[in-house]
Amino acid sequence: MSQMSQTRTAIAETAAANDASAWVLIRAEALALCEREPVLRPLLTSQVIEAADSATIVARVLAARLARADVDTAALTALLQETLTPAILTDIQADLMAVRKRDPACTTYLHALLNLKGFHALQIHRAAHKLWNEGRVEVASWLANLASLVFGPDIHPAARIGSGIMLDHGSGIVIGETAVIEDEVSILQGVTLGGTGKETGDRHPKIRRGVMIGAGAKILGNIEIGAYTKVAAGSVVVKPVPAHCTVAGVPAAVVRIHSASEIPAESMDQNI
Repeated sequence: MSQMSQTRTAIAETAAANDASAWVLIRAEALALCEREPVLRPLLTSQVIEAADSATIVARVLAARLARADVDTAALTALLQETLTPAILTDIQADLMAVRKRDPACTTYLHALLNLKGFHALQIHRAAHKLWNEGRVEVASWLANLASLVFGPDIHPAARIGSGIMLDHGSGIVIGETAVIEDEVSILQGVTLGGTGKETGDRHPKIRRGVMIGAGAKILGNIEIGAYTKVAAGSVVVKPVPAHCTVAGVPAAVVRIHSASEIPAESMDQNI
């Protein structure tokens, strides 16, 4: 056997040993998580614990994601109900009112409650955020991922989001771990509140009160978007933005200063 072949064999054997250790650890982690979070027990049992080998685990996990997770509805309902404190219910009511007021396609509160996936994703985030803050990070992350698969927005459960929020359409919205969104903000489809690379720590945007972010806008890094500002559709924002203005372009720049009475999140005026 050549030296190169021997090296490849040694690498493969090391990888196999590490692989075996990883899957053993994954099974142990799944068993422990079953004890902490009973709502996840059926999923973990079928996809990980009872799987014959690592290939079966991977295949079952991916197939379940593509087919949507098979969870017990009663257990999931109970999990959500325990997160719905009076304060969170107040925020949800404010979100309903915001959508009804700002979206011309929403003719009733019931329509928002039953049919608008941006609204649905936001309320799942409120539940996941509470669980995250209680230290239940695994079930919070699972719930956030499930919401992303079903509704579209990808919102990290640690992100802090105020009340009176409208995620219009919801499709393609990404909100990072350390993002902050204050009250009365409107965000349209395809918006990213992301980082700029591989930073750690506080690395995502801070969106102040009354802001409207147009479709497809990207706001990157730990920067502040001042209160009552409009970010035009398709803009890429990489620097802080002052209050009461409109920014547009790639990279975005201030193109208009507003009156103090203008509230872009409520007017939903897309014009620059």
